[in-house]
Amino acid sequence: MVRKGDQVRMVTRRNRSGGPSRAVVVPAELAAGGAVDLWREGTSEAVRALLVSAVLCFSSKGFHATTTRDITAAVGLSPGALYVHFPSKEDVLFEIVRTGHEQALETMRSQPDDGDPTDYVRRLVAGHVAWHARHHTVARVCQYELAALTPEHLAVVLDLRQRFSAVLRSAVAQGARAGAFDVPDVNHAVRAMLSLGIDLVRWYRLDGADSPEALGGFYADLALRMIGASAGRSR
Repeated sequence: MVRKGDQVRMVTRRNRSGGPSRAVVVPAELAAGGAVDLWREGTSEAVRALLVSAVLCFSSKGFHATTTRDITAAVGLSPGALYVHFPSKEDVLFEIVRTGHEQALETMRSQPDDGDPTDYVRRLVAGHVAWHARHHTVARVCQYELAALTPEHLAVVLDLRQRFSAVLRSAVAQGARAGAFDVPDVNHAVRAMLSLGIDLVRWYRLDGADSPEALGGFYADLALRMIGASAGRSR
């Protein structure tokens, strides 16, 4: 992958008819937003390009207003190219939303628990917020296009959402039992804490004043105040 000017050029594999490879151009706003490298290992460059283009289209126009031609034209492919790799436009959306939720879940699960409830919750919230800031365009699609998923696909995504809510809920509840937090309703508090990381996808820009990590730290301290912990007690 080579950056040139305001585009990122990705070279696809040879096409199914054995023709020559061709360059696929990915808009720089998505390359800068972290969507190019989000997809699971083994995803072909052509599929990556289509997913990246779909993220931009769904984010800016919405799922229903986006056509398959919009998605393929943005990366220099023919309208039928999408159906070589995906059965439908909804399957493209599902791949984006599922991948985003899986990545967000992995970010939370990867945070170490050293036995200090305050530090652990801080790391969970900071990681959650930083991920959503770094991948804010993908996250926007993940949060605001759920209604376009089929019932079967939506069930998969809702299960993933429950899993990463459960990680934070368990940490807060454990800290409350240990006396580290003064929180009257753990479930309400956890929903509010997760909302901090989700709401920023409406307005955050990577070229703004705060880096994803800085915003994550700031929001983590806010979250600790919400559950009655001293944000400055341990770092």
